[in-house]
Amino acid sequence: MLHYAIVFLIIALVAAVLGFGGLAGAATSIAKILFLVFLVLFVASLIFGRRARL
Repeated sequence: MLHYAIVFLIIALVAAVLGFGGLAGAATSIAKILFLVFLVLFVASLIFGRRARL
C-alpha cells in the first residue's frame, strides 16, 4: 500500500511540473489517503502483533 502512495505522489509531482493542476491535486489526495491508511494499518499491526502467544 505504501508503494501505491509513493506512485501517486510521483504522478502528482510529474503532473504538477507539466501543468496539469487538476490531475496533480487528485493524485495528491489519493496519495495522502493511501498513506494514512498505511499508517493506521501499520500501527494496528504493531499493537495487535505484539500480543503474547498462548
